Amino acid sequence: MTIMTNRNIMTSDEKIMTNDWVSAHLAGAQVPFSFIFGGRHSSNFIHTWQRQETTRQLTNQRMEHVIRFTDPVSGLVVRCVAITYNDFPVVEWTLYFSNTGNANSPIIESIRALDWTIRNPPPSSGSASEFILNYHIGSPTKPEDYRPLISVLKPNSNTRIATSGGRPSNAHLPYFNLEWAGGGTILAIGWSGQWATEFVRDPANQLQVCAGQELTRFTLYPGEEVRSPLMALLFYKGDRIRSQNLWRRWMLAHNVPRPGDSLPAPLLFGGAWLYFAPWGTSNAQSIKIFIDTYEAKKIPIDAWWIDAGWYVCDNTIPSTGYSIWTDTGTWEADAKRFPNGLREVTDHAHKKGLKVIVWFEPERVMPGTWLATRHPEWLLRPTSQHPDQAWTAPDCQLLNFGNPEALEWIINHVDALLTREGVDFYREDHNIDPLYAWRDNDAPDRQGIAEIKHVTGHLAYWDALRQRHPDMLLDTCASGGKRNDLESLWRAVPLWRTDYALGLGGETAERVIANQCITQGIACWIPYYGSGLTCVDSYRFRSFMCPSMGFDFDPRRDDLDIGLWQRLSRQFKQVAGYYLGDYYPLTPYNPDPHVWAAWQFNCPETGKGMVQVFRRENCVESSAGFKLQGLQADAVYRVTDLDSEETQQLSGQTLMEKGVTVEINDKPSAIVKIYTKERP
Repeated sequence: MTIMTNRNIMTSDEKIMTNDWVSAHLAGAQVPFSFIFGGRHSSNFIHTWQRQETTRQLTNQRMEHVIRFTDPVSGLVVRCVAITYNDFPVVEWTLYFSNTGNANSPIIESIRALDWTIRNPPPSSGSASEFILNYHIGSPTKPEDYRPLISVLKPNSNTRIATSGGRPSNAHLPYFNLEWAGGGTILAIGWSGQWATEFVRDPANQLQVCAGQELTRFTLYPGEEVRSPLMALLFYKGDRIRSQNLWRRWMLAHNVPRPGDSLPAPLLFGGAWLYFAPWGTSNAQSIKIFIDTYEAKKIPIDAWWIDAGWYVCDNTIPSTGYSIWTDTGTWEADAKRFPNGLREVTDHAHKKGLKVIVWFEPERVMPGTWLATRHPEWLLRPTSQHPDQAWTAPDCQLLNFGNPEALEWIINHVDALLTREGVDFYREDHNIDPLYAWRDNDAPDRQGIAEIKHVTGHLAYWDALRQRHPDMLLDTCASGGKRNDLESLWRAVPLWRTDYALGLGGETAERVIANQCITQGIACWIPYYGSGLTCVDSYRFRSFMCPSMGFDFDPRRDDLDIGLWQRLSRQFKQVAGYYLGDYYPLTPYNPDPHVWAAWQFNCPETGKGMVQVFRRENCVESSAGFKLQGLQADAVYRVTDLDSEETQQLSGQTLMEKGVTVEINDKPSAIVKIYTKERP
């Protein structure tokens, strides 16, 4: 199957919008950021500082613009490093603050990496102009994970949206679509820490948009440099759905990781994490038996998933339930269960043509472990109680990636383990909220520094792993979807989009519908993502289906419908590439079990795509129609039901104006229809 990559649908008007913004805010007198320095707002003095500008071509499609402001008195240098694109209406930038003086700098505070005032957008017909903010819940591990939200930014309003706990997609996703009549702007934040945004509307048609790290108030030491969150803007004309597909195309062309210089392929994983609960009982022999069973039953998986519990861990503390998760601090395989290391399993999998993904959680350190006893100076923890924090075990600590020695140790140690054990995919969890471990350990005149250094250190850690293992795919995980900011998604993909995917009791009806809705939400922003399930039937399988899927149950069970499992897996392989096409929700987001749900992924360059339709358990109607989008009106399409293999030939105009009719007699049930353009 052909998978589209760097596809561009930018219009000339969108290019003009972008160029105008760049001319005004990078080449002109305005700047797209603000801060307070020594008690004065930057708008009052930044134009008086020495200014230097340089540009250079990075690639055929990317240009770097550097604007450097220097305070001749203190020696503070503020550097704005921006990237513009020839093929997409996007500009992104990061700020760097450097103290080149001989003394501590005056206090730098309230850094807004984005501070942009939008004046008088085009009025909508027959009414006053409106700003409509479209955004999404993050992944707080609830049924509403990734739920879309809409807020009308009325005159004299102030709308503030932030993440929580220091994990960037914990409360909300750091992506916003600001819509007005005829177009709008998408705003994205790259910061795997505590970010905040603010949208302030004046009494008329002026809107101030601010974003950045939530708390900054610090002095910089001589020679010290820190950075801000990354900001990205995408300018668009037309409707919001088109803009989201323009965003998806930009993500695929320039951001989704390409291990081995290729976009990640659709993946099916096998695993047995829940089966071996409490997760410290699996061993090399049992995993090899499971791998062999998949092969014997001809279940087409691409990789084996080794999750938490492969190391030496303590299962004897039921009062907390947390020790089973976390390694002794050395990240070595349990010699009793894996006497030859993980290499015995990875070699066995590789002989079967499978890759292996292995779970790590380097940031959380439990008491009594090697790191806790040998290097307590590398660790941070909150020094007071904070009711809103998710600090999952009372005595765990945070490995401080802002400490250079700790960073060097974890890079070298994990790199050596990955190489020695033959690991193909690196999976990283992050099950604590780090915010107060950072803030409680900052002095009053250094607020925000621990967070900055940890975030930049963690990015350096991932960069080092990617450099040393260029063919390796990294998984963001972080309690399922809590580290999905833009800079993280440059380096890794969320193979586990939410911890609400399943529970020890299996996929309940509520969880199944929630995961249908999760696909509707996450697909707006993230093209490649993963999930998993613990049973096999077509309704549940298709409710969890996405570019990457994992199976977590005993394949030796006699009650499994192997034929159905094989057929669904083959169908997944047949259609999974379409998930990287343009995305169209065909029904509104709605978790109600009485309604239908449907969406479409369309690949116009190949004339192919698919439609997924769900009749939920309480739907009364047995048939429904859905109008497709993005097709060629004068073309003829062959539409095929994957189960019945029945086909229809319909014009693109008919499919878009009248729609495709779906009849499902059983409930709950789901179907998949694929289509191919036949002519012209």
